[in-house]
Amino acid sequence: MAGMAWHPHERAALADALQEAGPGVPTLCEGWRTEHLAAHVVLRERDMLTAAGIAVPALSARTARVTLARGDRAADPAGYARLVSAVREGPPRWSPLSWAGDAAQHLELFVHAEDVRRRPDSPGPPRVLAAAEDEALWHRLVRAAPRLYRCWLDTSALVLQAPGRTARLGDPEAAGTVTVSGGVGELVLHAFGRTGAAQVTVDGPPADVERMLADVRRV
Repeated sequence: MAGMAWHPHERAALADALQEAGPGVPTLCEGWRTEHLAAHVVLRERDMLTAAGIAVPALSARTARVTLARGDRAADPAGYARLVSAVREGPPRWSPLSWAGDAAQHLELFVHAEDVRRRPDSPGPPRVLAAAEDEALWHRLVRAAPRLYRCWLDTSALVLQAPGRTARLGDPEAAGTVTVSGGVGELVLHAFGRTGAAQVTVDGPPADVERMLADVRRV
């Protein structure tokens, strides 16, 4: 299992979750049903110009409009099946995401699989992850956390704590320090703004905890 690429595993988990849920089902992405989330994944991997709004705020409104429109057009069973098939197939060879590997895809696909699995109408339980994937997710999370929590870390410190692992981020001398504890997958969901679904414990002064939760950027 050492050196294994995990994003294909998460792609399969996402496609399976989308197929099982069907179209018209709400997800953890507020305002998106399953067809919109599937459209987001496909656009991100196959239409780089449209997907630019994911990273460029000035283009985000157009990206959001196209994502919703693409999903709405695929809300019927046949259209949805084609969209899920494209998610399962993954990016074409010309797409940079076809060779970017786990660095660009692991966290993204894991979170979106959970967006469907833990959908508001019928939330599923946390998955039991293989030890090797748990470890891989932890390393990806620690690298991504300074970006995901950047608003909070501008002025404060954060401790991420999973069983047998601890990461300390930010200035330890900062005025506020908050600790987020839980399984690695739960910490990933929290870092990506799924704070209501993530099964974590957040400890710290109440005012700091409230401010930190307000600062988590939904991705």
